[in-house]
Amino acid sequence: MTRTYVQSNHLTPGQFYGSVAEKRSVSSSIISEVIHNSAKRLPSHSHELAFFCLLLDGSYSESLGRRSFFYRPFSILWHPSGIEHKDEIGSKGGKFFGIEIRNSGLDTLREIANVPSHFHERGTPLVWLACRLYHEFRNWQPCSELVAEGITLEMLGRSARKQTAPQKRPPAWLRRVVEKLDAEFRESPSSSELAVEAGVHPVHLAAVFRRFKGETVGEYVQARRIEFACALLQEKEMPLADIAVDSGFSDQSHFTRVFRRFTGMTPGSFRASI
Repeated sequence: MTRTYVQSNHLTPGQFYGSVAEKRSVSSSIISEVIHNSAKRLPSHSHELAFFCLLLDGSYSESLGRRSFFYRPFSILWHPSGIEHKDEIGSKGGKFFGIEIRNSGLDTLREIANVPSHFHERGTPLVWLACRLYHEFRNWQPCSELVAEGITLEMLGRSARKQTAPQKRPPAWLRRVVEKLDAEFRESPSSSELAVEAGVHPVHLAAVFRRFKGETVGEYVQARRIEFACALLQEKEMPLADIAVDSGFSDQSHFTRVFRRFTGMTPGSFRASI
């Protein structure tokens, strides 16, 4: 059973519903780890600063006007400042990493692009950048502020790039292909199997997939495997070799190479941070 959590509906910088386990203030942003230990319904509220939010563990849903969204671990969302939204934390609670962008950081962005409108995504380079920032946050040391600044700016740059991407409607078959990949990423369906599902030539499929998803089919499959592995890495007793096989990698060495390429850290370092 959920319970309602009541506070002021306009949150100032560094303020969140839930328990702020740790917070750091740097030149371009305020970064915070926020924990909800149980299910909660949060009132409609807004944030003074624009922010990214990375869901590390648990689940939650969000209402924005008439639109509703559901987030699983390793989803990231972006909210411009002042947007009213209402959240419901899932039955097992949730752990969040918030990256609030100071106005000076947004001013830098405005010099080259528009501030992005609300969006969310999962298993993308933006997620892995946020994971790298979280790792730095949990392992703070001299020069970490400079590292955090660079990662935050790259996150803003990638987000702004979404605004300039051509907005054309993808073909209906692309959704079927993505659903098949999401269901069978550990087995890695062949190009011919995907082409049969789509009813198009494999070369055409590859070109259209990259155009609308921003990555190849192989990169998409590896991202799903890494996302799946990230969830398993929270099981502290599970050996890395078993996680590698369960996630669809040929062995632990292959798993480590791909994991480092996506997240910028080894599976062991990631597990220690999370």
